[in-house]
Amino acid sequence: MRKTRIVLRIRVCREVYTFQPSEYFKDNWGSPFITMFMLLLLLAAGYLSMGLEKVANLLAEYAYYSLVIGVVLQLVCYMRCRGG
Repeated sequence: MRKTRIVLRIRVCREVYTFQPSEYFKDNWGSPFITMFMLLLLLAAGYLSMGLEKVANLLAEYAYYSLVIGVVLQLVCYMRCRGG
């Protein structure tokens, strides 16, 4: 079975930039949690606009926890890469 990779190529002013999400998430452990924070916060705003305040508050609470975990993991990765 062949493993597929997702590679995004963006051309800006004759320069080609590549982005590999799998490599990015492997190097930045907290980025999936920070991405989840943003998605949960958007969902919470949507539920709040529909008048479902309890669900919105619960989602916002989970979003906050996700952000805290993401920031801690990013700090761990930063300290690991800096050698200290």
